[in-house]
Formats: sequence, C-alpha cells, structure tokens
Amino acid sequence: KSLKGESIMLTMHVFLVGMAGGGKTSLGKKLASNLKLPYVDTDVKVSEMMGMSEKEIYKNLGEAFFRSAETGVLMSLASEPPSIVSTGGGLPTIKENVMLMQNQGIIVHIDRPLDQILSDIKTDRRPHLENAGIDDVIDLYNRTIGYYKACADYTLDNSFGFALGAANLTRLVKSLY
Repeated sequence: KSLKGESIMLTMHVFLVGMAGGGKTSLGKKLASNLKLPYVDTDVKVSEMMGMSEKEIYKNLGEAFFRSAETGVLMSLASEPPSIVSTGGGLPTIKENVMLMQNQGIIVHIDRPLDQILSDIKTDRRPHLENAGIDDVIDLYNRTIGYYKACADYTLDNSFGFALGAANLTRLVKSLY
C-alpha cells in the first residue's frame, strides 16, 4: 500500500521537535507533501512576521526575543487548520511553548544520533550556532535532548536516512488518524 498521495484529515497539528540537524524540516516538508497537508516552519514564520532573517533577529533583537516570537507563532496556529509544524530547536525549552503544542496537537521528537548531526549540520545557516564548533553543538545537544524527550508523545528514530525516516514518519502520523 502506497504512502504517497493519500490525504488524511488531521484534527490537530503535528509538531516536530528535535535538535538542529535532526531532520525536522526535510521530514516535515515530505510528510506534508505525502499527506497533502499545510506545512509550517516556526523559524520561517518568525522571519516573515518580523521582515528580517533569523540571523538579523538574533543579532539585532536577541535570542530571548526570537523565543518570544516563536510563542506568538504557536498561539497563532490555534486558529489555523491542522498542519505539519517544524519547530525551532530551542522552542521546546520554553514551558509555555510545550503547553501550547500539547493543547493543539501531538508532538513527535525527530531523534537522530549526535554523530550523524555532527557529520552534516550546517552551523553557518543557524544563527544560534553561527560560530559554533563541534564542542558547542555537543553541548547544545546535551542541554536540549531532555526537553525533546520530555515533551514528545512519540519519538521517531531518524538514523537510517531520509527515505526511511520520511516513510516511517508518514506511517506514524497516518496510524494516529
């Protein structure tokens, strides 16, 4: 049975949480495409809302402002049709954000081994990791992994490549509806 092209009726959002470089964006876009559902990236929404790049927001307004803007994005999703939502890596570290996600949908932790994240993370594209070395990424992973595990309703092992990760995530979400 094919997983492609089957539209399902979501009753709630599906929030993807996890470490930068874990696969939230690529898997989220593929899942939304597979299920013919809207796709939202909270980082992109914040940038659109502010009319600035993530980098500019971090540089000019700071990380705390960015995190607050993410909360605003989550609040706005309450009035939107259910969608697949990729969240920023730091979003689940804020208790209010976790509560908003829990009230509006299910939370899936996209879990990818640290060695795989380190092998291909593009730190120059991530404002909070712009000048980061390997030790900084390891430290961030160690500081945030507990948040992802604690808030997730489900965990997806994304250690076997994009195709299998996308198929398994699609299967998981379809099984819930």
